[in-house]
Amino acid sequence: MRTAKPAWVDAKEATALLGVTRATLYAYVSRGRIRSESAPGSTRRRRYARDDVERLRARTRERRNPEKAAEQALHWGLPILESAITLIGDGRVYYRGRDAAELARTSSLAEVAALIWTGKTDVGPLGEPPRAGAAARAGAAAPFVARAQAALALAAPEDPLAYDLRPHAVARTGWRILHQLALVAAGSSSEPTIDAALAAAWGVSRHVDLIRAALILCADHELNVSAFTARCVASAGSSPYAVVIAGLAALEGTKHGGSTVRREAFWDERRRSARLRGGFADRLRRGEAIEGFGHPLYPRGDPRATVLLARLPKTKAAKYARDLVSAAHDVLGEAPNVDFALVALARALGLPDGAALTLFAIGRTIGWIGHAIEQYRQNAIIRPRAKYVGENPPA
Repeated sequence: MRTAKPAWVDAKEATALLGVTRATLYAYVSRGRIRSESAPGSTRRRRYARDDVERLRARTRERRNPEKAAEQALHWGLPILESAITLIGDGRVYYRGRDAAELARTSSLAEVAALIWTGKTDVGPLGEPPRAGAAARAGAAAPFVARAQAALALAAPEDPLAYDLRPHAVARTGWRILHQLALVAAGSSSEPTIDAALAAAWGVSRHVDLIRAALILCADHELNVSAFTARCVASAGSSPYAVVIAGLAALEGTKHGGSTVRREAFWDERRRSARLRGGFADRLRRGEAIEGFGHPLYPRGDPRATVLLARLPKTKAAKYARDLVSAAHDVLGEAPNVDFALVALARALGLPDGAALTLFAIGRTIGWIGHAIEQYRQNAIIRPRAKYVGENPPA
């Protein structure tokens, strides 16, 4: 299990990581290359942003050994793309500097989307929602992700502004895409907001605040595999529709959002057993994975899960969720992550199978559009080099 590091380091650690003197460290700060602030409880000592220190360190390593640096960066390594959307630090998630947990309690989905896309929450209306035509033609028998991809593929040629890649235009297109996904999930609705439409379609309108919180907490999570996929597609100059179709393909993978399907099966399997702790121990003895608990970036627990689990209604399923969390803590010493929390939410509200992934996908679409906007602005294609390890041609 990977342990998350503190977001700030002191001068001794910063200079050690960089291999420089304190004078050089201070020069980096004065040039704006490393952020610093007063250390808690002291007006004289300062601490330094680990992300900035690591970024400078990575650039030095790239100059000395570019092949090795690139190899390490692509697997839980240093950030390889700059982004101003999401910060993960001190056990919290921040969207453009604002605590995502607080946004989930106080903001609308439209405000959070506007914040991620434009940096402001008060940008005014983002445009009219689309008609239900493409969603209706996508069929009803397939799983949500397949229907969503089909609907977007049908809607894109009908949207005359799909290839207007200016930031304000992409934000408006993103809003139409979000509503298109809501139509796929909930069908045509008279409800004024996406969260209300989903809650009404699932028969849980009195829990619309919980649905909204889940969507907001899933909106972005830095440079995960689906966000990286979205940025790669955007870097090629593809439309936001193609960006989201690609993001959905990555999210559906069993090592990303698609793992919620296994968590649903695990939930149902454990529900039939009275031996929660013993059941966890049995799985460990058999070498079977226990998913839904622990997260490499949150050694003290996923803050998104904390928010959602605390707001579950008082149902038998919610009590069972608490029992599972307690058993996992006793046996594994791990806290639940957001994937578990989404499944617990779906079961506590009596939502249909697959609803956890539906919430994840619709919420995360906000982040994919935000990453697309950043990538369009950079106007540079993402094209890493491969390190060839195959057979060499004949001499």
